[in-house]
Formats: sequence, C-alpha cells, structure tokens
Amino acid sequence: MKQQFAAILTGSDASVDGIVNRIDFEGYPAYEFESIDNSLHLIIAKDDKGKWIRLAGTEPYLSAWVDELAGQIA
Repeated sequence: MKQQFAAILTGSDASVDGIVNRIDFEGYPAYEFESIDNSLHLIIAKDDKGKWIRLAGTEPYLSAWVDELAGQIA
C-alpha cells in the first residue's frame, strides 16, 4: 500500500482534492486524508474483520467517503 498519494473525494457540492498519508493511529496502521484547502480531515483504518472504518475527522462528513478513500488506497 502507498505511503503518500493524491486523492479526490466526491463532496456534496464539488470534488475535494487532498493528500493521503499512511500513519500510525494509536498503534494501528491507518490512512489520513487532508484536503488541500483544509476543509476536510479524515482518518480511516481496517477493523478486526477487515472492514474499513472512520476513526476520526472533521464533522460533518459523508459516510461514502470511507469506501471512496479505501478504494483509492487499495
């Protein structure tokens, strides 16, 4: 899996451009998305069953972003 890459998430009004970094979140491997304009921050990781989940980030957020970002990680 990539350590850092550019990503685009689909917002309710427009696309959100950002950078994804692989990080350590409380001892677990995770991925952090930060938008270029600093309007969106999202951290996701796989749970014990291998499903991608949101660990932290800005509110409000679209639940579809987790799957959308996970698809760009793989």
